[in-house]
Amino acid sequence: MKEIDQAADPACRPHRAKRSRLTELARSRDGSAAIEFALLAIPYFLVVFAIIETFIAFAGEQLVSNAVDTVSRKMRTGQMTPTNTNVTAFRTALCNEVSILIKCSATEVATPSKLFVDVQTFSTFAAIPTTIPRTSTNAYADIKTSDFKYQPGGSGTINMVRAYYRWQIITDLIRPYITNIRPTDGSSSYFLIVATTAFQNEQY
Repeated sequence: MKEIDQAADPACRPHRAKRSRLTELARSRDGSAAIEFALLAIPYFLVVFAIIETFIAFAGEQLVSNAVDTVSRKMRTGQMTPTNTNVTAFRTALCNEVSILIKCSATEVATPSKLFVDVQTFSTFAAIPTTIPRTSTNAYADIKTSDFKYQPGGSGTINMVRAYYRWQIITDLIRPYITNIRPTDGSSSYFLIVATTAFQNEQY
């Protein structure tokens, strides 16, 4: 009986060629790197941007802290007193200190929506509050801005200066782990910067 040479048989060639193309297609890795990058690029860059944004927010926090120390020193030494500095002038001075990263418009100075100040005088250092005013006892309650005052003391008095700044967050990934302050209306997400200093004025 004569064997059929499949390699030489023209009828077998199309089937063999089809199987070969399917095998090559299954083994092909052309474009896989591009597809993998497309799938991972968005979450990767989102995490990178969140890290960078968090770093900038911490830099802003240090800037606000330094600004509070600077204006407080002026109060302590008598350069800024209750008679020559009102709340608008105080807020303007604070805004000038943070202008590298934080811009305060005239509207923001007059009617704060992001940068708040709380200046009060106390009879003793022990009377200074250690917590910030909150709108409720909820663990994620917003700050209670209605409790903020501008009532600095004069010569020899004990004072507390506290500044709050609502730093807007775009990539809201890390903020929940570094602050438990949430906006009351839930309209936006921000990292609340709080800087506090307490001191006794010199006898000026």
